[in-house]
Amino acid sequence: MLYTMNSILSILATDYPAEKYATYFSDDGGSLVHYEGLLETAKFAALWVPFCRKHCVEPRAPESYFGRNVRPYTGKAPSDFLDDHRRIRAEYDEFKARLDGLSSVIEERSKARNSANTKEGHVNATWMTAGTQWQGTWIEPAKGHRKGHHLAILQVMLNQPSNDPQLGMPASSDHPLDFSAVDVRLPTLVYIAREKRPGYDHQKKAGAMNVQLRVSALLSNAPFIINFDGDHYINNSQAFRAAMCFMLDPRDGDDTAFVQFPQRFDDVDPRDRYCNHNRMFFDATLLGLNGIQGPSFVGTGCMFQRVALYGADPPRWRPDDAKAKVLQRPNVFGKSTAFINSMPAAANQERSIASPSTLQETAATAELADVMTCAYEDGTEWGNDVGWVYNIATEDVVTGFRLHRNGWRSTYYAMEPDAFRGTAPINLTERLYQILRWSGGSLEMFFSRFCPLLAGRRLRPMQRIAYINMTTYPVSTFFIVMYDLYPVLWLVHGQFYIQRPFQTFALFVAVIIATVELIGMVEITWAGLTLLDWIRNEQFYIIGTTGVYPTALLHILLRSLGLKGVSFKLTAKKLTGGAREMLAELYDVQWVPLLAPTVVVMAVNVAAIGAAAGKAIAGRWSAAQVAGASTGLVFNVWMLLLLYPFALGIMGRWSKRPYILFALLAAAVAAVASLYVALAGSVPYLHSRSLFNLS
Repeated sequence: MLYTMNSILSILATDYPAEKYATYFSDDGGSLVHYEGLLETAKFAALWVPFCRKHCVEPRAPESYFGRNVRPYTGKAPSDFLDDHRRIRAEYDEFKARLDGLSSVIEERSKARNSANTKEGHVNATWMTAGTQWQGTWIEPAKGHRKGHHLAILQVMLNQPSNDPQLGMPASSDHPLDFSAVDVRLPTLVYIAREKRPGYDHQKKAGAMNVQLRVSALLSNAPFIINFDGDHYINNSQAFRAAMCFMLDPRDGDDTAFVQFPQRFDDVDPRDRYCNHNRMFFDATLLGLNGIQGPSFVGTGCMFQRVALYGADPPRWRPDDAKAKVLQRPNVFGKSTAFINSMPAAANQERSIASPSTLQETAATAELADVMTCAYEDGTEWGNDVGWVYNIATEDVVTGFRLHRNGWRSTYYAMEPDAFRGTAPINLTERLYQILRWSGGSLEMFFSRFCPLLAGRRLRPMQRIAYINMTTYPVSTFFIVMYDLYPVLWLVHGQFYIQRPFQTFALFVAVIIATVELIGMVEITWAGLTLLDWIRNEQFYIIGTTGVYPTALLHILLRSLGLKGVSFKLTAKKLTGGAREMLAELYDVQWVPLLAPTVVVMAVNVAAIGAAAGKAIAGRWSAAQVAGASTGLVFNVWMLLLLYPFALGIMGRWSKRPYILFALLAAAVAAVASLYVALAGSVPYLHSRSLFNLS
């Protein structure tokens, strides 16, 4: 929860007029711990936000700020900084302690109230500080108060501030920090927990985002929306302003549906073993798409035009009577008249946000409760042509595709310092599960009504090709796995030719590989990447094709047969800290079936190298055959180098000493070679004198 509340603090403290934006926190579990944690965050924000403004603090997530050793001062009150820094650090430590103790406090409070309740048949409820029962999930689950079954909850934690700056108090015994020259206003903060009932598919993140979209329309109705995952924070307080520059650009701003920032991560190992930073995708592929129709939406750190998410056409494709047509199709958006009436105003980019004070009005409260219910979307286009798309694992990519298909464009922008930062799965198994969800969702998209081949003329030809590539790339596993397993034919049959004549084939392969690698080098040079970024991308592509992509293909096959398919596990991004070793999750081994195919590929290639060495030792090859086999062995060695991060991952803590891996590989090759020599005289096909060409 600490990292989530840091995300909220960074948003509240961003360098943007406080009266012009509102923050909505979606708690899909309906937890009282998160509710009261947000209350504590709102209290601490009254100190943290003015401190950031006074001293121009970067980044504005306190956990990240206090965790950095070098922080060049750029504020205007250097004489106050050291004292203010010491006091705010002490306040933050107390804030963290309160957050850490919330679970115990709530549990003790609830036990005390429940034990005092002597009524017959009473239930053990979870109690709020005000002495009322919590409407969300309880510590001891009960009907209507458990995971997947609770009422909707909405609470404005911080009301919308006035339009005029409000200076703080000078330093005193009650106010130790001098904020007399600082605007102390805080932006609106709202807590949301949507209704959940048994029998409804709540559509995970996409469903929560659509509820936020409707609730925010009734409360503030800002023309622009920016979404964050709970583990991301604002690293550059100018990020909102940077995105607005593209949205308000007189050239293409009106037709820009969203501005996508790259995902950057903290706490990734320095060598980026599992390609978490994914720089080739973000800084080469997405940047390149700027030259066509724009990058795809990648789930977080993205600013949208609200009307684009409503399914509206961009101005260049929009008919003159578009407003009338929207109002004539109420069933598309649901039965909330207030929500439908808010839509035309959302298109006005010059308008200030509405005041959430209307929450106190009875009619507004009823409308808000209505749009948060499970049944609101029944018979509507929510999840199809309106809002975030449902029933596909990669709802982010599909939602962005739908906007491009409607004729909108998008923009990719990477700024310095990074706009946003977050956490990534540094455990091999969790990383593979993440890639499985992405690859399986991509194939789902291709075989759905959102297939790029079915899009109309508003999707540009090159953008269509880009989406085809993004949705079919897992199919490459069929060819890669066959290529990886070719040495099996050598071991079993004893004779295998890839192509005749071998010299011509080798030349052809060399030219193709050289061309591909040259293109890769051009890409990393153009995008300003490093050679390590490119190598990690190559390595994890092979790791994905050997184990993850086959599972994604199996998922699609099962779905096509009317079966459930593979269950996609949500990515667990575990955060280390305190007494735990730094990057401890990097060395944890979680053995799951997803690892098995890649282990087999490694074993086959190691065995092939050992068998080749055995043939040479046994004297069964001529000098020409040894030279030919040596050329083929290059491919086996290259495959093992590409699988090197995977091999380290399955070694666990032993991977801290990579020389152990090389010793094990050498021992395995020697063992296979020795076994071959021992069996050479007794197994007929082992002393064949044919020329073998390895994969």
